[in-house]
Amino acid sequence: MVRLEQVLDSWKTIRADTATAVEEFPSAEFSFKPCAELMTFGQIARHILIAGHGLTGLLLEGYEHLGGPLFREKMARFALVPPDVSAADLARELRATVEQRAIELAAQPPDFYAGIVTRVDGARVTRLEMLQFVKEHELTHRAQLFLYMRMKGIVPATTRRRLAKQAAAR
Repeated sequence: MVRLEQVLDSWKTIRADTATAVEEFPSAEFSFKPCAELMTFGQIARHILIAGHGLTGLLLEGYEHLGGPLFREKMARFALVPPDVSAADLARELRATVEQRAIELAAQPPDFYAGIVTRVDGARVTRLEMLQFVKEHELTHRAQLFLYMRMKGIVPATTRRRLAKQAAAR
């Protein structure tokens, strides 16, 4: 059984590493992308913020159909920062919004999470499964940020922690 507390704690950990990646990537390189078809580092980081804040906001507002023809309009009001946001402001918003949402989501009664919603892709899931999806979506895009970091010679914080732990165990 998946527990709400575990999902929220895991999401906050993932978000902390996302924010750290934003802080550590050179702000002058936020327009970097490996090829023309992909989003830039900055666009991915901003997308993580908007998607996480927006999808959880829609859940909290009681939306049961998260996709549909008005999806972009519904999500647009959750765009907390402009496309040219500074790295420091983006990292700050990434940290603040996950903390805010975790408090709001933790305050919901258990029956809230048992309710069924329709995801953007049309799948019908419980609200808890939708929250898990939001976390997994962020994890996927965080991996993109980490790849971009590696391409620039930057070791992500998660790897640095693992290496430090291995070194300490020797």
